[in-house]
Amino acid sequence: MKEKLLPFIKQFIPFSILLFVSQLLITRFLFAETPFYYSVYSIYAFHFILTFLLYLFLVFVNVTFFDKTGYTFLATGILKMMASVVFLLPLIQSDFEDKIPDVGAFFIPFFLFLLFETIHSVRLLNAE
Repeated sequence: MKEKLLPFIKQFIPFSILLFVSQLLITRFLFAETPFYYSVYSIYAFHFILTFLLYLFLVFVNVTFFDKTGYTFLATGILKMMASVVFLLPLIQSDFEDKIPDVGAFFIPFFLFLLFETIHSVRLLNAE
């Protein structure tokens, strides 16, 4: 399991840091006047923790039940979407004036993390 998780971690941490710093600089300098409901820190903590835990579970399933890895990937994708709705629920229910910048600030990294996770999941499936 360690040999399947280590390559992911070696790429995941720099990828996350690069995205985080990029979004932090963009929101600080290009959108300095725009109020955000969620901070960049909370958005990236959510994405980082959720992506890591779901990939860890995917590797566990791959090691123990190889033939169920694809179904697990689909299930974790659905769980990730549901967790995103729960995370954004306070914003959706709030009377915050302009929600579009917050939704963009959340879903752009969401899809980038999802793409990263998908690429590594395909590599995991093709490894055996």
